[in-house]
Amino acid sequence: MPELPEVETVMRGMQIALQDRTIMQTIIRRHDLRWRIPADFSKQVTGATIQSFYRRGKYILIRLSCGQSIVLHLGMSGRILLDSPTAPEPHEHVVFVTDDGKRCGYIDPRRFGMLDLIPTDKEETYRAFINMGPEPLGNGFNAQTLLVAGKGRRMPIKPFLLDQHVVAGLGNIYVCEALFRASISPTMPASNLTPRAAGVLVRAIRAVLQEAIAAGGSSLKDYARPEGGLGYFQHAWQVYGKKNQPCPKCPGTPTCVGVQHMTQAGRTTFFCPLHQKNG
Repeated sequence: MPELPEVETVMRGMQIALQDRTIMQTIIRRHDLRWRIPADFSKQVTGATIQSFYRRGKYILIRLSCGQSIVLHLGMSGRILLDSPTAPEPHEHVVFVTDDGKRCGYIDPRRFGMLDLIPTDKEETYRAFINMGPEPLGNGFNAQTLLVAGKGRRMPIKPFLLDQHVVAGLGNIYVCEALFRASISPTMPASNLTPRAAGVLVRAIRAVLQEAIAAGGSSLKDYARPEGGLGYFQHAWQVYGKKNQPCPKCPGTPTCVGVQHMTQAGRTTFFCPLHQKNG
């Protein structure tokens, strides 16, 4: 599933191409995505001007002049293709055509993504956002909020950080990388965070996300940027996907067994048991 850096990259690409353009045509080839697209979706958005974009967690909000916001989630395999050819791409379920002739196609082979339409002035009360945690790159996310959220919670820090009620948008890749940078074991109980460790972890999370956004995200098998290019942050991974490879923090250390992996809450965790000792 695309994580926060990939979603941010997609949103920025859409913003460059589509902001201030008017939607002249909306083509919906199937309504039955993860959630059913509203029946009047095309009627509501066609003729409206795209005023701004906003990301909330792993969701993209497209704010329109008609007072409505399109809510977009890429799901497991969804992607956006700008200037897609006139002939439909395989699994291209929705297409927007703007007044300058650009086409924006939503492609989703597995149909776990979604498109919805909500009043812009009620975004904060939308079902997906109402209990969502703070944005990790925003001022609302800091060491204190992390300590408060973890108080009394014995669950391991790795699945704790993946909980969207704790912090919005974090996914498996970037949590593995941030915990490694912060020298924190993925098995450490969230309640064991100290103020110092929380501060280090917050800075590590921000740094990993910012570097990944600058690199255009990490390209896995289903992810490409809207113009068709690939992100390249996967080349900067230090532990994710590096099973049995030497740890970059303790190369040559006789007691280091290298990068290991385990399953936590159904997700694969990559870590160095020597470098990440806080568990």
